[in-house]
Formats: sequence, structure tokens, C-alpha cells
Amino acid sequence: MHTPAPPNRRCCFTSSVCGLFLCLLLLPPRICFAGDPYVFYDWTVSYLTASPLGQKQQVIGINGQFPGPILNVTTNWNVVVNVKNHLDEPLLLTWNGIQQRKNSWQDGVLGTNCPIPAGWNWTYQFQVKDQIGSFFYFPSLSFQRAAGGYGGIIVNNREVIAVPFGLPDGDINLFVGDWYTKSHKDLREDIEDGKNLQVPDGILMNGFGPYRYDEALVQDGKTYRFRVHNVGISTSLNFRIQNHNLLLVETEGSYTVQQNYTNMDIHVGQSYSFLVTMDQNASSDYYIVASPRDVNLSTWNKASGVAILHYSNSQGPASGPLPDPPNAYDTFFSMNQARSIRSNVSAGAARPNPQGSFKYGEITVTDVYVITNRPAEMINGKWLTTLNGISYLQPSTPLKLAHEYSVPGVYKLDFPNKMMNRPSKMDTSLINGTFKGFTEIIFQNNDTTVQSYHMDGYAFFVVGMDYGVWTENSRGTYNKWDGVARSTIQVFPGAWTAVLVYLDNAGIWNLRAQNLDSWYLGQEVYVSVVNPEVDKGEYGLPDNTIYCGLLSPLQKDQAQRYKFSAASSVSRESKRILVALILVAVCGMFLSR
Repeated sequence: MHTPAPPNRRCCFTSSVCGLFLCLLLLPPRICFAGDPYVFYDWTVSYLTASPLGQKQQVIGINGQFPGPILNVTTNWNVVVNVKNHLDEPLLLTWNGIQQRKNSWQDGVLGTNCPIPAGWNWTYQFQVKDQIGSFFYFPSLSFQRAAGGYGGIIVNNREVIAVPFGLPDGDINLFVGDWYTKSHKDLREDIEDGKNLQVPDGILMNGFGPYRYDEALVQDGKTYRFRVHNVGISTSLNFRIQNHNLLLVETEGSYTVQQNYTNMDIHVGQSYSFLVTMDQNASSDYYIVASPRDVNLSTWNKASGVAILHYSNSQGPASGPLPDPPNAYDTFFSMNQARSIRSNVSAGAARPNPQGSFKYGEITVTDVYVITNRPAEMINGKWLTTLNGISYLQPSTPLKLAHEYSVPGVYKLDFPNKMMNRPSKMDTSLINGTFKGFTEIIFQNNDTTVQSYHMDGYAFFVVGMDYGVWTENSRGTYNKWDGVARSTIQVFPGAWTAVLVYLDNAGIWNLRAQNLDSWYLGQEVYVSVVNPEVDKGEYGLPDNTIYCGLLSPLQKDQAQRYKFSAASSVSRESKRILVALILVAVCGMFLSR
């Protein structure tokens, strides 16, 4: 049941002199550090024909898989992913929740990277520094996540760090999300034309529609870790397993106080880990259900995801009605459930010191941003969404490149810290973050649906949420001790959510709505965090940088160097492997003497 290393993954350990030379041959010198292992992935992103809901349609797969392969690594490992874009449009992959310490060049969003053109490849190189937990990756451009292209990321503890629960008998990733039979291109055209997303055609689990996903690997009496990710477009989902408790143990890199839940609301972009014990009678299988939350159920009756939990000694199919969801009219249920999720302050995670040793409640706040959204509105003849009255205007030159080359006029560091009394507008306005400052962000949701917000580069402490309008008196309700640290948080309609974040990770970082329709129409902003001193640990411009926009002339011959074809790439790789094998043989002779 433990997730094996995929066949296209290779490991490089640099524990010996020969191993170090081999690593230097296979990697650019600037990323080869002795002591931390490397894993290598070769991914081809392409369209596949699949029938998630019974009718053929085009989906985005990776190496012929939908969902894509699991990226299974350990704290501090170095990850090298060569991505070949076989789509008919540009592509970027972003690593939802991976903090990219001092390396926003690898973040995979338009503020930091030029897109990978169709027919090109590009190699991501990053370290999962000081992290553990359950995350996922997905394509960040052009509504592509609505067609797939997503997969899981597991960051395991180092052996020297104890996990605060017994080793599970298996590890199961579940990708749940709303799904449309319309193509992602048609969906984005609808959004651009001001049309709201209609009721989805179904809810998928691991790429399958209702009753079509059968996880047949569980055994009576065993305990499994379910890593559940909402990879959908805009629908919050309630997850539950018939007659089984969900013991919450981790969310997005934080070990939690261990509590049993009969169900859990999982909002767009969020990830949770549960321990589920197979302690029921094996006379039948059991339903796994993901159903919509905060919607008009009379019009959403067909949109429930149903899978089957199959005991290896089961004697019959699942039977009876699906397990009941929470009361749809209890508006406080989901909020109270979210408030109940607390950090396990005594557990270590990526480091041996307890999670509670960072006493965030005792740190003085340096900056406060009250970020308010609104439903889509017409701005300059386009339907757009806003944060604090600004719809993000994507420049042709990525912000990070513009900063590196001191290109004037690409962006401004003047994002307002509250809603301004002026007409909404399009602008490339960034938050000017204070390096190693402690920032309080309040998300105020003036829309009519639940919105999720995510911050790249960081995990923030969730300290409070409530209905109504946030005021300074609301701080009296904050949790200043064991608020969970995560990267994606929900904000309920007509409500607010407050987070605290320590800006110690230099770079330019995306703060966005995870709901694709809101994000696509402009509900995002970037946070510029500049270390005023020279930081030798911060990664410089990658050697394989793709240039675009005002810096397109710098591309020079890279169009040929990085454009791939099967013949040339095989030839180059064969030469590298041959040289590496010769070196290993020579090293072997010396070591045997």
C-alpha cells in the first residue's frame, strides 16, 4: 500500500566522492549540494481521451496518467522535474503548498515564470526545505486545472523526526473535485463573457465519476492514511466514509490535534490527512462520498462523488442510502468545524522542535491588510473580479524577471491595505512586504459563495473567522496559541478569516483565490518580500530561464536549446549516462584498491 517510486523517478545520493561526481555530471553545478538526496522525474503533459462521467472528452494527463503521478519525497530532498509540454497552449505547473524556500523562480505562476510554450520542455529544480505533509500540483494557466493535470505531493518525515501517530498500513491519495464535460477552453470563454459557472456535471474521485472508483486494497483491521485533496474548480465538498470515523492528523504540512470526525468540509485547494481504521463488519463494501456544500441542493442533486471502499474479505456490495451530509441550513456547522482544527503544538514536523515553539501569538504585528473581495463586475468593458478594488493586470514580463533586470514600469508596490473609496480598476499593484515582518491579513468575503485563498511561499497561522464585518475588536476572538499553519483557507460568504504570516522567505509570491473562476478574472495579488541585505542563500536566476515580454530579446538561441525532440534528447541523455557510467567504473576501481 505504500506509494512506490514511479518508474520514471531516479534517485541520486551524494554520500561518497564518486556519488558527488556523478551528481555533478547529471545536474548543473549550482544545484548540487552534498548530503541531500535528489529525485528525478520526467513528465510529459499531454491531452488524453477519457470518459470520467461516461462520455468521451479531452483531459490533461501526465505520462498518460489522469490524475498525474505522485511526487513522493522526504524533507529537504531536492526535486528535479523535467516537464515536456505536449499541449497546444503554454503551460506552467505550480506546487500548491511547497514553500520554495528562497527560490520563487520555481513557483510556476506567471508572476515568477514565463510560460513553457507548446512543444518545449523546462526543468523545475527545487528543494522541499523544512516541510512535511500532503500537497498537490496543478497547471496554473488558462483554466487548465479544469481539465486535470494535477497530482499529489507527499513530503515524508526524516527518519530522525518522530511521526505523532503509528505507521499506517497503507497510504491512499484521493483527488476530489467538481467536473464539467465542457472543455476548459469553453469554460474560460463562458467566464470571460460574464456567465456564471453552472451546476457541474459531476464530482470526480481520482478521475472517475460516481461508483466507478473502487479502492480494493484495504484489509479488515488495518489503518490507512487517506490524503484527500479538493482539486476542483469552485465547489466546496463534504467528505465522508460510510460507518467509518475520520481521525484528522495533518493538513497542508501541519500535524493537528487528533480528533475524530464523521465528515469534513474540504474547500477548493485544501488538503487533509485522515487515519481510517477498517473496523467495520466485512459483510459489505462501504460508500465514500464527496458532496457539494453551501449550494442549492435542489439543483445539485446529480453532483455527488461516490466511490467504494472495498474490504479484501468483503462479502457483498455497498448497500443502503448514502451517508447523510451535515444539515445544509446550519450555516455555523462548517465554520465551527474549521475552528476546531488546531495545531498539535507538542509534535515535531520537519524539525525536531515542537510545532508550538514558534509562539506566534507573542509577536508584534508590523503590517495589517484587510483584503476585501466582491462579485465579478464590469471594468473597462470586461467582467473582472477584484481584491480591494483592484483586478490584477498580468504584465507580459514576469514580476520576478522585471525585478532581476530592473525593468521599469512593469509593476508598482502600492497595493492598498484596505478597500479604497474609488472605482474598481485593473492594475499591476503589489503588496510591499516587510522582510521578516509579521503581517496580519484579514480576508473579507463580500461575495455570495465560499472563497478559498492561498499564499505561495508560506504557511500562515489561521487565528480567527466569523460572520459579519471584521473590526479591530475582532482580535479579541483570535486563537493566539494553537492555530493551525496552512497555505489555503476558506472564507465564508458574508464573513471574514484572519491569518498571521511571518515574511522570512525572500521572493515574489502569489496570493490568490483558489476558486478558478475568481482567480481567472483577476482575484490575485503578489507579495514582494525583499531582503535588504545580500543573502547568499537565496537562489539566483536559473540557467534555463525562459524569457518573454520586454525581455524576449534575451532568449537568443534557447528556442533551439530547450525545444525538444525524441531523437536529440535521447542522444544527449545517452552521452551523459555513458560518461556517468565510465566515471562510476573508474571510481569503483579506485575504491576497490
